Amino acid sequence: MKLQLSIGMASNPRTWPVFDGRVSPDGIDLVPSKVFAPELFWRQLKFADFDVAEMSFSSLMIAVAGGDDRWVGLPVFTTRRFFHTEIMVRRDSGIERPEDLKGQAVAVPEFQQTANLWTRGILEHEFGVKTTDMEYWMERLPSHSHRGAVGYEPPPGVVIRQIPPEKSIASMMLSGEIKAALHLASSPKWVDPTSRTLVDRSFIDFARNPDIRPLFADPVAEGVRYYRKTGIFPINHGMVVKRSIVEKHPWVVLNLYKAFDQANRIANEERLEHCDYYLATGLLPREAADALRKPLVQHGIKANRKTLETAAQYSFEQKLTPRLMTLEEMFAPVLMQQ
Repeated sequence: MKLQLSIGMASNPRTWPVFDGRVSPDGIDLVPSKVFAPELFWRQLKFADFDVAEMSFSSLMIAVAGGDDRWVGLPVFTTRRFFHTEIMVRRDSGIERPEDLKGQAVAVPEFQQTANLWTRGILEHEFGVKTTDMEYWMERLPSHSHRGAVGYEPPPGVVIRQIPPEKSIASMMLSGEIKAALHLASSPKWVDPTSRTLVDRSFIDFARNPDIRPLFADPVAEGVRYYRKTGIFPINHGMVVKRSIVEKHPWVVLNLYKAFDQANRIANEERLEHCDYYLATGLLPREAADALRKPLVQHGIKANRKTLETAAQYSFEQKLTPRLMTLEEMFAPVLMQQ
């Protein structure tokens, strides 16, 4: 069986052995296509371009809650980050603490994207800043946004304004029109900075700009604090396969999952090999090497239930979904015990 596959170009190397052909699912010939994740999700939600694809977890919840049953989720998770540590503010903004975001206009590529779902949820639960405490300036245009693709409309109390087409998050932050950005969808550093997707317009490294700084003075320390307190390493993206394919060939679900699980094991083996090199040369302390040997990132429902259910809780609290979504609604039944 030949299936079209797309994984966002900046995805975790734990999925790339499937994309580059080192791992092949039994009975499936995958035809890969490289697309930046924001554009990929818009194309999937709008046109269902690919048979198997990476997908925004927030958008998947919204789509399923709205009755869109085209997708079956695979508990294969491609990216994780502590997104709230990536909030950027202007140095002249007067915003010194997360609590200072109350009453502020903040920029977002997309209101519903999972990165911002996590950021708003953590701001509320850790720092008392509610979703309705901020006004949102969104960069992606209605015609090319995940919001437009799923028909999401903000609830009462949530104000979303449109950044004009001739401007961007980057330009409005640099000009001082906006003082804070919850997230910036930009090209990875290893990609040609002149690259463009069909949905994003900001391509800039704020870290090199003297007028802009991270809200958290030590983003790494804040991520460590949050993880030690909650045990949550926020999941951003997962994988989906077309339901029409699963209904006709139910076996593809387990075969795909097994392939991605094998790819994850390969990534772990490569990581341990590098760990041993650094340990042998004395560049890595024994304690650090022992920590790196623990498989922190795993696929499957069992290892990630708390994180996934927290994202579903945040989605409901922020009124992205009209009810609390269950994992059983989104993921293949045969994989719920994995």
